[in-house]
Amino acid sequence: MSHLPQTLAELRRSQQFSEERVRNRRVKDEMRDNLIVRLRDGGQVFPGIVGYDDTVVPQIINAVLSRHNFILLGLRGQAKSRILRALTTLLDPQLPYLLGCEIHDNPYDPICRRCRELVVNNPDDAPIAYRTPDQRYVEKLATPDVTIADLIGDIDPIKAAKGGHELGSEYTVHYGLLPRANRAIFAINELPDLAGKIQVGLFNIMQEGDVQIKGYPVRLPLDVALVFSANPEDYTARGKIITPLKDRIGSEIRTHYPATVDEGVAITAQEAWVERNGHQLQVPQFVSQVIEQIAFVAREDKRVDKRSGVSQRLPISALENVISNAERRAIRSGEKLVVPRVGDIYAAMPAMTGKLELEYEGELKGADNVVREIIRAAVARTYDKYFHGNSNMNQVVQWFDLGGEIQLRDSSSAQEMLHKLRSIQGLLDKLSALGLSGKEPSEVLVSGAEFILEGLYAHKRIGRSEERTFTAGEKQPPPREKPRRLDDDDEVPDLRRHRRPFN
Repeated sequence: MSHLPQTLAELRRSQQFSEERVRNRRVKDEMRDNLIVRLRDGGQVFPGIVGYDDTVVPQIINAVLSRHNFILLGLRGQAKSRILRALTTLLDPQLPYLLGCEIHDNPYDPICRRCRELVVNNPDDAPIAYRTPDQRYVEKLATPDVTIADLIGDIDPIKAAKGGHELGSEYTVHYGLLPRANRAIFAINELPDLAGKIQVGLFNIMQEGDVQIKGYPVRLPLDVALVFSANPEDYTARGKIITPLKDRIGSEIRTHYPATVDEGVAITAQEAWVERNGHQLQVPQFVSQVIEQIAFVAREDKRVDKRSGVSQRLPISALENVISNAERRAIRSGEKLVVPRVGDIYAAMPAMTGKLELEYEGELKGADNVVREIIRAAVARTYDKYFHGNSNMNQVVQWFDLGGEIQLRDSSSAQEMLHKLRSIQGLLDKLSALGLSGKEPSEVLVSGAEFILEGLYAHKRIGRSEERTFTAGEKQPPPREKPRRLDDDDEVPDLRRHRRPFN
């Protein structure tokens, strides 16, 4: 920090923080300028935001270029908060302000009384401090108990008594979150939960720059980029965003869940804690796809509440739990390589059941049963990507039809499992469809073979018990022939000739 100007006089002489550049450059102008530079360079606008390149990101770019306050509407787990926090990458590395100012006043154009007097009385030696982009992001979760004092401020009688000021003086104000976010980004999550009277104070100080605190008028022309997030169900059904505030929100941008499984896999791999200390980890691609498919299947399932959605946190938490279960097995078996299996996904059900809001039908069936069926459907979908049709699995299915039986435990070692799996005729030969040559470590081969068996079970070609004992599938009885409807030309038999005499 020593190379940066430390006084107002030094600041005036610097080119980087000249009065012409700093005085009239508001935070929205700053974000716009830096965004234009980034667009010209052709780099990624928001690194780490996956799946929104053609939908959400262009709309955010338009909002920033338009200098709009905007709101993100989306179900839970759609990276709304992450996007808002990524806006700090559009701020300058350093922002000068008058040292000691609670609202981080512009050195060339202060708005609080204390800083105005400081600049007048000490125009050259007024001390300067700096804020980083992370320090210029203020976030508040809207809850019904938030008060105007929390957001705007309140009269502090202790300041009045110690300083000998009247209660109506600006020196007695204890500033709230919004004034402290002056020359910064102020984000409010779950906006509909904010009480209506608080929203009035919010847009009033945002637009007109004035507010009354305990009956005393305070003029604060703040420089703030205001952004919000909300669940669309709350936004429309509960209707708690007052019309004047809604009118002052420049852009309304809707987020969404990943459009493809590959996008979901990329997001989950980015967010999940997979870099563990100790054992080497290898997560097969088909296992990652099954985990991601669980979220996709759940979002389509009629037993899951569509209004709540299925958060992207579900596959993230599930992957972490799956890895942990495989890690536990490796530690107990003395294996050096950790490779998750489909059985580990069933063991990770505690990471899924709590993230699904079920409809009445789902509640009757039970969360555990619903999740098991969703996992089975996810396995079936993923299996179909690797094995088109079931004709090439006849040899494996026949082994079970002839009385073959095998139990796969998620706690069994890879060597023990591989010894059992080799007895199934033709099973290991099918691993080539998964991109496996058969020379991989036993942990990988077991994971691939187990995936094939779970896929056959998902398609009802073989059976499986709750203890994960695979057996022959139940043969479906031949369909009963429906009685044919008599046409007009059909001859109706005379049943009277066959009537038995009554004794």
